[in-house]
Amino acid sequence: MKIKIQGKHIDFPEPVTAREAAEKIHLTAPDQAVAVSINGELKDLSTPLNNEDDVQFWNFDDPLGKEVFWHTSAHVLAQAILRLWPAAQPTIGPPIENGFYYDFGNLTISDEDFEKIEKEVEAILTENFKTKRIEFPSKETAKQTFLHNPYKCELIDSFEGKISAYQQGEFVDLCRGPHMAALGKIKAFKILKTSGAYWKGDSNREMLTRIYAISFPDRKRLKDYLLILEEAKKRDHKLLGAALDLYSFKEEAPGMPFIHPRGLIIWNRLLDFLRECLGQAGYVEIKTPTMMSKALWERSGHWFHYKENMYTCCIEDREFAIKPMNCPGCMLYYKSTTHSYRELPLRIAEIGHVHRFEASGALNGLFRVRSFHQDDAHLFMRPDQIRDEIGNILRLADKIYMTFGLPYRLELSTRPEKSKTIGTDEEWENATSGLKNALDDWGHSYRINEGDGAFYGPKIDIHLRDAIGRHWQCGTVQLDMSLPQKFELEYVDSDGSHKRPIMLHRALFGSLERLFGILVEHFTGKFPFWLSPYQVRIMTVADRHIPYAEELAQKIRAKHLICDVDDTSESVGKKVRNAQLLKYNYMLTIGDKEVENKTAALRTRDNVVHGEIDISDFLVKVEKERATRDLLSPYSTAP
Repeated sequence: MKIKIQGKHIDFPEPVTAREAAEKIHLTAPDQAVAVSINGELKDLSTPLNNEDDVQFWNFDDPLGKEVFWHTSAHVLAQAILRLWPAAQPTIGPPIENGFYYDFGNLTISDEDFEKIEKEVEAILTENFKTKRIEFPSKETAKQTFLHNPYKCELIDSFEGKISAYQQGEFVDLCRGPHMAALGKIKAFKILKTSGAYWKGDSNREMLTRIYAISFPDRKRLKDYLLILEEAKKRDHKLLGAALDLYSFKEEAPGMPFIHPRGLIIWNRLLDFLRECLGQAGYVEIKTPTMMSKALWERSGHWFHYKENMYTCCIEDREFAIKPMNCPGCMLYYKSTTHSYRELPLRIAEIGHVHRFEASGALNGLFRVRSFHQDDAHLFMRPDQIRDEIGNILRLADKIYMTFGLPYRLELSTRPEKSKTIGTDEEWENATSGLKNALDDWGHSYRINEGDGAFYGPKIDIHLRDAIGRHWQCGTVQLDMSLPQKFELEYVDSDGSHKRPIMLHRALFGSLERLFGILVEHFTGKFPFWLSPYQVRIMTVADRHIPYAEELAQKIRAKHLICDVDDTSESVGKKVRNAQLLKYNYMLTIGDKEVENKTAALRTRDNVVHGEIDISDFLVKVEKERATRDLLSPYSTAP
């Protein structure tokens, strides 16, 4: 039989399962072949293969591989808990961005129990159980298996279609799967924390015990991950934001940050940079209302599919909603005039203030908020322009991310199951090939996520990597065949006929608030000079040096640079320490010699003392540093 594996045809003399095929091509390492897709569908490795099957094995480094690895690991955690606390009631245990969690009823534990749980997990992994899929013939049969667990029975009642479970040793858990074939690939396991969580996220339901954990196919990865967690604590944007007086969070406005004067300096610099990039790339900018009528949201579909996340109100017997996204407003703008094919592509940007209801337990500093600003853009074009416009977006994204020193990776998500999408086969083919051809032209490597696109079109996601190797999904490019249809958007073609434009959604910052938080952690609060809210501090040795210090400060401020004077009675050493805590880029000390020579003694943020400098030369260098948005100081000692 002939099987297509990872794009290559391989002959097998006899029928094989996916796991046997992986072993025959030597994908046997713990991080290899942890999951498999057969003809585009995620399956168990025990699945028999048929002639001409198209097989893709997923390793731990692939998102699908991690998902299956961590989902299987969640079952190991539940098995360990039941061995130690037999009366506990497992509920759900999904994989998340970093690891997984499992919620339990009738369980109370503390941090002191973590070591005991990990030892039991280790014992289970040593037994290296094979996983077995069980399919129940009916809901009643499934409920008999979980008769003493009301949470599982409630889930079973809500299910439609086939109901399945997975067994490993004595442990059986309700699960749609797939799972890894055996538990032995899990080589490192760590409990991270525990917290409370309401059943189904409903504050009116029972409080459960949630256990967060993570696992890896080798111990080195776990060690590296724990080091990253320690480094992340030092970079926590919530703590740094308070220490640098950038922003704050108040009980009076949960999930809606207050930006302070120093934080607003960064905010405005980011917007200035963004608008400069948009102008150079041929965008126009609009502003649409924050609140619009229910009729608009019904037309866009949000009222039916997203209402629970929207803030609504009634005014003069009409229902309105505060916008959770900018798209429908831009559709109305497009329809406000007739468009010719000569205008296309039309690039329309909006830095819109949107509001979305997020559960209070999900809020997380600037990373997860209820009120935020999206740097949206909607690009309207002819089908033959898709490839070039995607290329233009990728070049714009590269310019923006490289300015911050943020490398990135690209992922292309293709059409989900046909029955769950809109648009014709031809439209999907044209749209997907347009995105793929643009990515090929761009020349960077990218990953294809088969079937992970939106119902209205394929998309490209951009994942940033920060200074300690964490990935953040910020940028996205989505091709939308739904909204132009719902809003009956048209342009007049060269032959006078009316045609529907192709539309791209595009966000590169994503959320301005979230990017702000990412940058705080990426730079550890030590912002490059152009972005810094603490650029220059002048420190006096004695009171007699204050007049010259103020004169110098005025000279620096005249260049539109941020400068202040520390003329307190503290020692110079204490003044330096205070400036370092606020992460000033440059510290200028003024003493008798500097007053006499009309100079200053320079110390940089990396604690290097450069000694006496000429002020005019200093200003030339830092003005250039600001103008070019350099990441490194001209006084840097870094190679």
